[in-house]
This record gives sequence, C-alpha cells and structure tokens, in this order.
Amino acid sequence: MMHAQIILLIGVFLFMALMMFLRKIPALIALPVMALLIALIGGINFDDMIEYVIGQGSLKLHQAYTIALFGSMLSVLMQKTGVAEAFIKKGAELSGDNPWLIAVIMLLLIIALFTTLGGLGAIIMVATIVLPIMSSVGIGSMTSVGIFLFGLSIGGILNVGNWAVYISVMGLTVDEIRPFAVLMFLISFLGAIVYITVQIYRDGHDLDFKKIILRSSVIIILLSLLYFLITSVASKELQDKLSLIISQIGIGLKWIIAVGIILLFISALIRIVLHKNENAVQPHWISFLSPILPLFLILLFDVNFIAAFIVGLIYAFLTTYKKGRLNLFIQACFEGGGVVMPAVVLMFGIGMMLVAIMGPGGNLPQYSNGWPVLNIIKPLMAHIVPTNAIMYVLIFTVAAPLALYRGPLNVWGMGYGIAAVFLASGMNPGAVMGLLLAVGQIQGISDPTNTHNVWLTNEMRVDVQKVLWNTISYTWILAIVGLIISSIMFM
Repeated sequence: MMHAQIILLIGVFLFMALMMFLRKIPALIALPVMALLIALIGGINFDDMIEYVIGQGSLKLHQAYTIALFGSMLSVLMQKTGVAEAFIKKGAELSGDNPWLIAVIMLLLIIALFTTLGGLGAIIMVATIVLPIMSSVGIGSMTSVGIFLFGLSIGGILNVGNWAVYISVMGLTVDEIRPFAVLMFLISFLGAIVYITVQIYRDGHDLDFKKIILRSSVIIILLSLLYFLITSVASKELQDKLSLIISQIGIGLKWIIAVGIILLFISALIRIVLHKNENAVQPHWISFLSPILPLFLILLFDVNFIAAFIVGLIYAFLTTYKKGRLNLFIQACFEGGGVVMPAVVLMFGIGMMLVAIMGPGGNLPQYSNGWPVLNIIKPLMAHIVPTNAIMYVLIFTVAAPLALYRGPLNVWGMGYGIAAVFLASGMNPGAVMGLLLAVGQIQGISDPTNTHNVWLTNEMRVDVQKVLWNTISYTWILAIVGLIISSIMFM
C-alpha cells in the first residue's frame, strides 16, 4: 500500500511540474491542487483537509505576506513620489559617459532599490528609466537586460522581506540567515561585474582593463568592509567575543547612526514647516535613503520587519511631503496591496503545500502515529537527501537547472514544497536555505518564465530564450559557489 502511495505522490509531483513547465497550469492553481492531491493520497480525511490543509495552510505564511504587503506599499510610494526615478537619474549624472562605469553604477542603484522594491510594477518603473540610460551610451539590448536581471536578483538576496519565509518555514533567525546572504551577495556582485565586462567588450567598446580591475577591487573591498561592519555590529555572538573596547566602539557607532536617523527625520519635518518641498522639481537627497532605511534598521538594530517598513513609509512620506500628499500616501497603500496580491495568493498555495506535507503541528489524536504524508515520504527521502557536504554540492550542482521553468527547485513554483520534504527528512534548515538562495540566482536571472524576464525582453526586443543562454553559464557558476559555501557553513 505504501509503495503505491509513494508512486502516486511522485507522479503528482512530476505531472504538476510538467504542467507548469509547459505553462498549462499556473503556479497559483498548481500548488493548491497539488496540496489537496498530496493530502488525499496520504490518507488525510476530508474534514482535516478543509480544516488544516486549506484553513491553516492559507495562514501558514501570514508573517511573510504581511511583510510583503508593507514592502509593496513602500515600493509604490517611492514610485509615486518620484524618489526611485530621481535616485536612478542622479547615479547616471555622476557616471559620465563611460559605458562600463555607467553599467556598474546602474547595477548598484538597481541592487539598492530592489533590497526594498518588489513586483512587476516597480520593475517596469525602474526599467523604463534605466534601460534608456544604458542604451544611450551604446550598451547593447541583451547586455542591458542582463544587467537589470543581475541587479534585480542580487538586490533580492538582501531584501529582508524575502528572509521572512526562511524565518516562518525553517525556524531560522536573522543572525543565521545574514552571514550566508551577505556572502552570496558579494559573490553574485562579483559575477555581475564579470558579466558586465565581458558583455560590454562584446558590444564593441574599448575597455581599460587596468582601470576596471582597480575599480572593481575598490568596490569589492568597500562592500567587504561593509559586510564585516554589519556582522561585527549586529551579531551578538561576535560582539561577545570582541574585547570590551571594541564592543564599546560598536555600540557607540550604532548610537551615532541612530542619532543620524533622528536628525534626518527632524530635517524632513523642518522642510515641511518651511514649505521647502512645495516648489521642488524633484525629491530632496534625504529621500533617497527611503529604500535603504528599513534594511538598515533590521540589520543593525534588529527592528521588527513590519515596524521597519512602517518607518520607511513614514520617512518616505515626510521627506517628499507636499500639499495634498496624504491622499497620494493612502493611494500608494491601497495600490501596494493590489500589486503584491499575486505573490500573496501564491503564498497561500505554498502554505497549503507545507501543511499537506509536514502537517499542521501539534499532537492530533486522529494521527497519533504522526502526519500520514510525512510517514510515507520520510523513508524515501532518507535515501535521497545528501548526508555530507560533498554529496550536497554534487547533487544540487547537477539539479540546479531544475530551478528553471517553475521546476522543483524554483521557489515560485514547487521549491518551498520540496524544501518542506527536505526539512521533514532531517536536513539542516540552514542548508535548505543556502540551497534555495544559491540556485535562486539561476531562477531569478535566467528563467524565461519570470514575468519580469518576459517584459524586459519584449521592451528591448530580445528573445527571452536567448537571455537564458546568455546568462546561464554565469548563474550556474554562482549557484555552485553558493552551494560550496552553504556546505561549509551548514553541513
């Protein structure tokens, strides 16, 4: 009986994956259907399917999608107030007419914006500004699309809203996620620099490789110093290991930054009182910190995710305030909910998948021997889940392309369902998180089924499949390096 159930469960996984691969069924529908079929095959009765799989499953990721709602509100507010547009244009003005330098500055700005921004609307808004700037200095269409995708995906690594899923599902803490995420960020950024250099050379531009190496080294060193600063200041464990003097310096630095943030708010209020913003053509420079402030609060001060986004919303509102701006703020909040709703609905399905596989938690008298689906899956997965670092790297290096086309390792397809299976089989939650972040670079940059890939390639008149082949060698290498680091840290 159990063997038949295992075969049926595998069949459901493969069939639904194929349907998503062929784009016959969207993930929004496929995941809830898969959850119900898995529960049915596992022997869950109808009442419990309604109560637990659908009812509790829909609320499983409540923390994640609530954070996504507030993050989307900030995203829309930045678009409507012109902060994001001014942010991009300021970077272009500072870069001159050097294609490589402009490409790198655009990459940095995109990364900075998408540590907070999200959704196709934000992508379209930023892209309509960034793409013409890059095209105007002779950067090719394929290169422009690739740069944007790299920036979008790298920014997503440090988008703390994305970390909420790892906290909710895997029980990880910010201190456990942050070190790997920042290392993955640095590696991916270096990969993006290599991509930009190769592509701009292919576009026919003359490059001064000595200057490129020097500039790249300076950027990497600065980012590395920032990484060590963040980890040394924010990590309580590392603070305990430092001497008393160094700890006091770290605490003092945090207070200096806190005072700086307070002064920024005071400055914004003074500008409102003096009506400084009323006749301003574009937002004042202090408003450019709007997308960075929530990340700063969370990384350095361990502020609650939702509270940090609310502070960001208030800050963006105050620094761009004009007469009648309150209506715009309210409109941005409503539209922000609408923009993120597809992702929220997808999280409903992900939650149902998690409950269908792992159960609702707690001791249920009707399932005294444990959740039936788990009892079926555990013996099978025990033979598949890697038990050492070498097998972890080898297996998922080969399987990494399964993140494409809404495949089993695609976090916006079946990825979190597979993650639930790995967790149920006893795999280290940190290793599961490292796996998803590493192969996520293939999905975020190269996947032709991403809505942002489709829109960008249509805008720049590039074949979406060619973007896959143009970027896959870079993203696969990034995935391999990420898996190696994850194996060292968590296996």
